[in-house]
Amino acid sequence: MALGVLNNLSAIYAENNLNNTSSSLQAVLRQLSSGSRINSGADDAAGLSLVNGLKANSTALAQSGTNATEGVGLLQVADGALSQVTSLLNRAITLATEASNGTLNSSQDAAADQEYQSILAEINNIGSTTTYNQQRVFGGGPVAIYTGDSSVTGASVDLLNIRGLSSQSVGDSAGTMSYTTGTNNVFIDLSTAGKYAQTTDSLAAGGSTSLEVAYLVAGTGTVANTTITVSGANNTVQGLIQAINNANLGITASFGTAAMAGAAAVAAVGGAANQSETGIIIAGNVNAGNAPTQAGYHVGIFQDATAAATDLLYDSSVGQTFNLGVAPAASTAPQTSFTQDLNAASIATISYTDAAGVSLSGTDLKSSTSAQAALSLLNQAISAVAAQDGYIGAQINTLNSISQVMSTQQENVVSAQNAIQATDYAAATSNMSKFEILSQTGIAALAQANQVEQEVIKLLQ
Repeated sequence: MALGVLNNLSAIYAENNLNNTSSSLQAVLRQLSSGSRINSGADDAAGLSLVNGLKANSTALAQSGTNATEGVGLLQVADGALSQVTSLLNRAITLATEASNGTLNSSQDAAADQEYQSILAEINNIGSTTTYNQQRVFGGGPVAIYTGDSSVTGASVDLLNIRGLSSQSVGDSAGTMSYTTGTNNVFIDLSTAGKYAQTTDSLAAGGSTSLEVAYLVAGTGTVANTTITVSGANNTVQGLIQAINNANLGITASFGTAAMAGAAAVAAVGGAANQSETGIIIAGNVNAGNAPTQAGYHVGIFQDATAAATDLLYDSSVGQTFNLGVAPAASTAPQTSFTQDLNAASIATISYTDAAGVSLSGTDLKSSTSAQAALSLLNQAISAVAAQDGYIGAQINTLNSISQVMSTQQENVVSAQNAIQATDYAAATSNMSKFEILSQTGIAALAQANQVEQEVIKLLQ
């Protein structure tokens, strides 16, 4: 090879290797000092993306455990209040039993009744003033306890529904639990003009509301039709939900928001700004075809708003939609306010539809006859309170179980994140030693390459 000074190729080669060694040594030192193998996208772009996703999951799971604990706190407040109500009712039974005896005179009956009415007033007071985080516990509307890993598929909502408490409605018996996986939903938007619907809202001032379900009889190709109708005092949101759940058709109804029903429901109500609008979520084997199939029902909803004409308001085969909060004239076309959401994923929901409490309003102990009538209702009220307390206790256990699942899931997610991100100190210290030696040999090689160029000067002497 000819000697020259124009380009020192050996020095360039040594310099490039020294730069690479220096970069690698700096990367190893960052890993050792930070404890993290991935400190930037340049270290491992795919790994960083995965780590960031797992970190988001871990953070959400940790907060979900807190959410469940807060839900337990709410339920425990309700449980404590119902325990006091039970004590009051037991005292009322004592008074009613005493007043049922014909040996008491009128003044003694009046004294017993006075204490009895005080008990009823205290039940009203407990129902209206029991709060959690400055919100009413009884009859304050469904409370959504969200738990999950920040994704739609990994999330669920336990929709707590604690029925209102007053002397007109004590306890809650014959309620219905329901569950939707977040797929194949029909969402009926009952909110209108910026006002969110409640389960106690009437569906129409008069007439009736019906849900018509067409389905194939199991094992045959025969189409059968069932109409679920509510009218009168039961023509309410709660009444329709309960009727759907009691029909034993394989579909369940719950009260929830458009966001819980799915992306198509959110779009139908006008987007994310209105996703908190409330209504009925019908879930189960719902089919969007023109006719029922073995895989799903054909669902239609109609309402007799005037008790004289029946208007088809929703048909799952064509996707027509209607807001049940607004009764149309027989000649008007269906309005668009709710939708069927068969494909978009939504949040799995556990919900509870309350039924009815026992009314003690108007009861008194002024005579043995009225006391005996009150005694019968008081026994029913104690059973209804026990049923409501049973629901609350079951939800406490459910949320505690969810909290434990979230904790275990978070532990496993953090473990996976650690396996990907954490520095392997055995490998890193070995690499540090290697790069330190290469750095020293690289500097020596670069110096030697520069020294070779000096040999040319001797030829010029």
